[in-house]
Amino acid sequence: MSGTAQDATGATNATPKRQRRGDTRQRIQDVALELFAEQGYEKTSLREIAERLDVTKAALYYHFKTKEDILIGLFQDLQRPIDELIEWAGTQPRTLDTKREILRRYSVALADVAPLFRFMQENQATVRELSVGETFKDRMIRLIDTIKEPDAALTDQVRCTSALFTMHAGMFVLQDVEGDPEEKRKAVLEVAIDLVTQAHAGTGRP
Repeated sequence: MSGTAQDATGATNATPKRQRRGDTRQRIQDVALELFAEQGYEKTSLREIAERLDVTKAALYYHFKTKEDILIGLFQDLQRPIDELIEWAGTQPRTLDTKREILRRYSVALADVAPLFRFMQENQATVRELSVGETFKDRMIRLIDTIKEPDAALTDQVRCTSALFTMHAGMFVLQDVEGDPEEKRKAVLEVAIDLVTQAHAGTGRP
């Protein structure tokens, strides 16, 4: 992270955005997510997605056979940086600085896929019923383990779990609050870091 300006929480001033491949597969995912958000996952058909894209259903089927295939592809955009973050955390010492950096990186990952995460929050029942729901839950458990000590007191375990879900809830709830999105992201991150800092202090570790 050297050479990049950072704010008081250590997060970079500019939030990197997900790179757009600009190909048909990416366009299908983007348009499908728009329709899922507008009218719900269950009420959206592959035909409607194809019509919005102005392509044939055959062209759509070439890339995705079902709506769930599209959703799985979207989730991979969120899961990929989480997997990389979990792998990176496994190579680092379990210090407070490491835990703070995990939260900073996760904050950026969430910002990169904000529309997808809002869809998840608004369609929790649907997500739970699909295969992607279970895989995401597993990743959340593994991510919490990177910031929570195995022998932490129950209160500190709750603090660590709450830190991640504060970031999730903040993205969903604060979307209707006036203010700069980046400033809101930093405010949520600061609260999450405070929670993990308190939990780490409770373990007596440096």
